[in-house]
Amino acid sequence: MVFLFQLVAQLLLASTVLAATNLGKVMPLGASITWGKGSTLGNGYRRFLHGSLTDAGYTFTYVGSQTSGSMTNNQNEGFPGLRIGQVYNEHAKVDVPKYKPDLYLINLGTNDAVQNFQVDTAGQRMEELIDFLWKTTPNAKIVLSTLIRSNNAEYDERIVKINAQYRALVAKREGNGKIFVAKMHDPNGPAVADISDDKIHPKDEGFRKMSVIFFDAIKRAYPIKKSREFTA
Repeated sequence: MVFLFQLVAQLLLASTVLAATNLGKVMPLGASITWGKGSTLGNGYRRFLHGSLTDAGYTFTYVGSQTSGSMTNNQNEGFPGLRIGQVYNEHAKVDVPKYKPDLYLINLGTNDAVQNFQVDTAGQRMEELIDFLWKTTPNAKIVLSTLIRSNNAEYDERIVKINAQYRALVAKREGNGKIFVAKMHDPNGPAVADISDDKIHPKDEGFRKMSVIFFDAIKRAYPIKKSREFTA
C-alpha cells in the first residue's frame, strides 16, 4: 500500500514528459567554421550542438560530403576558404541532391567578407543558394546563421554589412515557416576573446556559444513536443 501511494505521488508530481523529435538528416553547410577549424579536436560547434539536441530528445544524423573532427558522426558540408558562390556552384549543386537534407545549418559568407568579395550583394548570393535548397528539398527547414564577429576592424565592418543582408533575407522569407535566423554577432555570440589569432575562427568557447545559438534556433523551428503532462 505504501508503494502504491508513492507511485501515485510520483505521477502527480511528474514534470512534462518530452516526446522524441526526429530532425532527420541535418546538413551543416558552410566553409571552415562549419568544418571546425580553430577548435581543439576539429568538431567545431557540431559536437556541442549534437549533445544539446540529443539531451533535449531530438534525433538526427549529420550529413555531408566532408568529414572532420573526432566525433563519430562528423559528416558536414564545410569547405575551408570558399565563398558563398563557390560552395553553391562547386559543392551544393552536387551534394544537396545526393543527401536531400531535412534541415540545413548555414554559416557561410565569412570568406566573402575577409576577401572583400562583392560584399554589397552577399545577401543575393545567399538567397540564390537558399532558393536552390528549397527547389531541391522543398520541405526542408533552414537555420541561417549571421556571421560571427572578427577582431579585425575591417573584416568586422564587412561582416556587419553582410549580416544586415541576411537578417533582411530571413525577414522577407520567414512567412513560409521554413527559415530561421541564428544571430551569432549578438552579445550572446562569440566574443572578441573567443576568436583565434587569425581573426576569423572561433576557439572552443566560441564554438560552444555558436552551438547554443543554433540550438535555440532549432527549437524555434522544431518545438519540443510534450507527450503528456501530470499535475497535482
